[in-house]
Amino acid sequence: MDSSQHLPDDFIQLCQSVTAKRPKAVIDHILQHGFITTEDLKERYGYNHPPRAARDVREHGIPLDTFRVTGSDGRRIAAYRFGDVSKARFFRFSGRTGLSKQIKDELIRRYGCKCFIYLEEMSDRELQIDHCVPFEVDGEPELEPESFMLLCGSANRAKSWSCEHCENWNHLKEKSICLSCYWAYPENYTYIAMRQVRRIDLMWEGDEIEIYEQLKQRATSLEKEVREFIKEIVEREIRRNGDDG
Repeated sequence: MDSSQHLPDDFIQLCQSVTAKRPKAVIDHILQHGFITTEDLKERYGYNHPPRAARDVREHGIPLDTFRVTGSDGRRIAAYRFGDVSKARFFRFSGRTGLSKQIKDELIRRYGCKCFIYLEEMSDRELQIDHCVPFEVDGEPELEPESFMLLCGSANRAKSWSCEHCENWNHLKEKSICLSCYWAYPENYTYIAMRQVRRIDLMWEGDEIEIYEQLKQRATSLEKEVREFIKEIVEREIRRNGDDG
């Protein structure tokens, strides 16, 4: 089935303007078959994280609806088809690649060539631009550096997983909640995906690795996990300083 015969010409042109591999695979499959399943994404295209592939399409201004179908093993699985084409954002693509590079370059100029979550220095090719507030919550923001962050692949996947399991992402859709979340502003937040937790992502590199190995050896000798041991050290230091004060 070729579903493109039922779609407006300008929407088809918008679909055809997408050249990135993952969203293009999703779009082309839907144009040809009317929808694509999570099974198709995994088995045919090798994408083991279907929501990320669907998100890529939506971030290109193309609306998708999610529904359920029966998979080859008889279980109900998710599938995606085009949503209301009148909500497609036809304005976004003119000069988008160049604009993305300008935003990325400006973020690097302001904050350095590093991941906003892990604070790890890396080459610009390893960094990806991501929305501070997810597109699924607030739509497309103003295309200015303040609306975006630079993430390494690992941090981007961690953020995607956490956001996709958040009540705000799935139901509430309140921007103010995201603005107080670690995944939008790790330097100043009140919760993570609406959970009252705090986190610090620590890395040891270069000469610091020796310190980490010593921590690991000490933790092992005490039959503790490294993270548990480090938290105990921090807690002891805080209590000691408190007693001294």
